[in-house]
Amino acid sequence: MTVTEEEVFDKLRNVEDPELGENIVSLEMVKNIDIDDTVTVHLDLPNPAMEDDLGEAVRTALGGVEKEVEIVWETHEDEDASEMLPDVDKVIAVSSGKGGVGKSTVAANLACALGREHKVGILDADVYGPNIPRMFGEAEPPRVTKEEEIIPASKYGVKVMSMGYVAGDDSPVVWRGAMVHKALTQLLGDVRWGELDYLVVDLPPGTGDAQLTIAQTVPVTGAVIVTTPQEVSVDDSRKGVKMFEKSDVDVAGIVENMAGFVCPDCGETHDVFGAGGGEDLAEEEGVPFLGSVPLDPSVRTASDEGEPIVVGDDSPARDALLEVAETTREEVDEIAKKELPML
Repeated sequence: MTVTEEEVFDKLRNVEDPELGENIVSLEMVKNIDIDDTVTVHLDLPNPAMEDDLGEAVRTALGGVEKEVEIVWETHEDEDASEMLPDVDKVIAVSSGKGGVGKSTVAANLACALGREHKVGILDADVYGPNIPRMFGEAEPPRVTKEEEIIPASKYGVKVMSMGYVAGDDSPVVWRGAMVHKALTQLLGDVRWGELDYLVVDLPPGTGDAQLTIAQTVPVTGAVIVTTPQEVSVDDSRKGVKMFEKSDVDVAGIVENMAGFVCPDCGETHDVFGAGGGEDLAEEEGVPFLGSVPLDPSVRTASDEGEPIVVGDDSPARDALLEVAETTREEVDEIAKKELPML
């Protein structure tokens, strides 16, 4: 019995991506199917850790096909990173092992703090849930030149670019593989960043495609990992450290966010999410500890109102974030010095 290409596609619609829960056909992971003596399935594989499980799932789905199944993994042809960001001196990737730890808040405040004395941009690479546009409020919006280059938004002396400006606030994004890669490549390569001392890249939470794409595509100088003191957050952040190490990206350090809540009535500090987890992780992994940021409702209010707290009035959280930014700058500069060629 002759098997058709459409029959193979139908069977592959039963194979789900383990991270997104959508079938690999609708996610455009199946690039091509060749049917000859064997059935050859060309699959996009942005995350090498998925290869064994995904390959087994595909072979199981095609188990009723009376032909040998061969899988060809497609790879991305990346642009040379130095050509993509020729005028950017250092790139800081801000990551977290899980959502809800204040990663984007730390990224936005880091960019604004560095922007007080340096030329800084921030790229919101969280293609699944971009929050940076809200945190920067009514910024001068991006625009496109006749040469089809994107001029980034601008606010608080920081150049800002985000998928949120492209997809809109209410557009759900379910992407992976080539789609994520293409979107991030365009945000990096088609934006006229100009000369920057630092480009802060706000990654999506987790250790999936977007993080790997950034690590493989961009000349990341150092990665900053944001965690809360809570053990479940620390466990996930540990995975983030390992991911960057496997990608040959230096970890500039760990930031412990929501470290303690100072009661406005009694003045006592309450460790709502525990204490010391981020510092312990840094010591365990042998990476710098960049500092702790207290749990402060004013940080949330400032972010929601489009004014990162470091550009506002004095507060313990503001002071802590400014210290984190300075320590991060020092660590990233040290990493950059190590990467300079010997004369």
